[in-house]
Amino acid sequence: MAGNPDWVPHGVDVTVPSVARVYDYWLDGAHNFATDRDMGDKIQQVLPGIRDAARIQRSFLRRAVLFMVDSGIRQFLDIGSGIPTVGNVHEIVQRTDPACRIVYVDKEPVAVAHSELLLQGNDRAAAIQANLRDVEDVLDHPQTQRLLDFDQPIGLLLLLLLHFVPDSWDPAGIVARYRDRLAPGSYLALSHGTADGNPAGLTEMVQYFQNTPEPLYFRSYEEVLRLFAGFELVEPGLVGSALWRPSGPGDISDSAEMNTVSYGGVGRKP
Repeated sequence: MAGNPDWVPHGVDVTVPSVARVYDYWLDGAHNFATDRDMGDKIQQVLPGIRDAARIQRSFLRRAVLFMVDSGIRQFLDIGSGIPTVGNVHEIVQRTDPACRIVYVDKEPVAVAHSELLLQGNDRAAAIQANLRDVEDVLDHPQTQRLLDFDQPIGLLLLLLLHFVPDSWDPAGIVARYRDRLAPGSYLALSHGTADGNPAGLTEMVQYFQNTPEPLYFRSYEEVLRLFAGFELVEPGLVGSALWRPSGPGDISDSAEMNTVSYGGVGRKP
């Protein structure tokens, strides 16, 4: 579009809100537009703890990938990685072991463009544009094949992604297709929004997303649990994302509702 900032990839319509850019706004990122901020503010008005919920997700990501590193994982596939903010997977794991390798995947061109900029000079990390459901396109992409050895365990991250997948796409089937390509000893970290706690404002938030290309499909505990089929959940199992091995007060919100507005867990492929 004419008039877009130089960093916006060609063809991106900045007048339509994007989930990735709204999330970036809630995390105080700089890669969002007026329409994203407007939507983010409207949601925050009905669900005041949403920024806390976003922060909790970043904390869950950090704890999950550090657990995987401690478990011997040195290669990661982050699908639905979003727009880069502080605390990306490669920053966390390569600080522990610079040999770690990471592939980021997102369908949002702004997210991929900024990931590519961030990763310049890092030959052990790459970003590709692809859709979650195009499993072969993701796993057989030249960058994925260059960086990841599928004969060795991999850490697969599906964080705050599958609640944008309708039942008609068979989300459990999609996860199973990825699982079947992973070597034994691989891990899956997954988080998923839920309405089980029924916090005030959640229904209104869902309605806002209904007016975007990415509507929400929150699921129950049992429905999210089924996404881990073929994986053995590690302790403490599937819990509110903030309650998965918190390491300090910054990992948990003062709002009990925000601590459980999404489920999170890590499973190991036997």
